[in-house]
Amino acid sequence: MRKALIVWGGWDGHEPEQVADIFAKMLQEEQFEVEVSNTLEAFADADKLLGLDLIVPVWTMGTIEQDFVNHVSAAVQHGTGLAGCHGGMCDSFRNNVDWQFMTGGQWVAHPGNDGVNYTVEICQSPSPLVEGLEDFSVCSEQYYLHVDPAVEVLATTRFPVVEGPHSYNKAVDMPVAWTKRWGLGRVYYNSLGHHADIVDQPQVREMMRRGLIWAAEGKAQALSNVSGVRNSYSGMADSQ
Repeated sequence: MRKALIVWGGWDGHEPEQVADIFAKMLQEEQFEVEVSNTLEAFADADKLLGLDLIVPVWTMGTIEQDFVNHVSAAVQHGTGLAGCHGGMCDSFRNNVDWQFMTGGQWVAHPGNDGVNYTVEICQSPSPLVEGLEDFSVCSEQYYLHVDPAVEVLATTRFPVVEGPHSYNKAVDMPVAWTKRWGLGRVYYNSLGHHADIVDQPQVREMMRRGLIWAAEGKAQALSNVSGVRNSYSGMADSQ
């Protein structure tokens, strides 16, 4: 039975407990054994994280011990999947660039705040993560992110919708959902999910279901390629 760890907390405005509950039920329906924790101490046991198929952070605007980030990073490098949404994964720890490097992006703004009507455009891609999905509209925060150019973009949204200092630049297509690799591990992110009702919107729910499963499925493949694991990486000393 595949094992998943969901860790929720941080800013209550993103309804982390409710979002964690949606993800837990989603994964249980897919026959995962799910542990849910509301403390970052859940990242303290490095060996336990290495044994997981999937880690799902639901934690916005917090601070985290560097050792905990190192433990998550090592687990993902060895094949444990990492998947999450909105501020719960890419606005988790603003002062930790290692986390941002691993996840593939960092929130910087949401022009217009909550209640912006915008379109999520599904990319033309052979990825099974978007197969059969169609563009859809959402009324929520529209995330402007700083994004790793290495990610594979699965969905985008067009800026500007709401005027602001950014709108003096040319129109841009901002990634909404992406995947990337971190060592042998698979990483999936979706910027939707300001509140639990957005996560539970059918299109978003299906995107997240596919992303969670895809990230977890990388573990079996990684186990057959343990010789390819690099236990450390250079160039980040200044961040620690």
